[in-house]
Amino acid sequence: MPKQKTKSAARKRFKVTATGKVKRYRAFKSHILTKKHPKRKRRLRQATTLTKADEGRIKRLLGA
Repeated sequence: MPKQKTKSAARKRFKVTATGKVKRYRAFKSHILTKKHPKRKRRLRQATTLTKADEGRIKRLLGA
């Protein structure tokens, strides 16, 4: 049976860390930034980890 291909969209958006957690970047940072407070925009720059509920689904897409 052939290997399962990684979903390209998921590969571009998520990374699996060495401990097995899935890292993602935050939304709401692409446009209409003038009305957003600088503190909020700074926080949106930081990457975060996925919740446990979503982690399994994304790992399956990544083939990890």
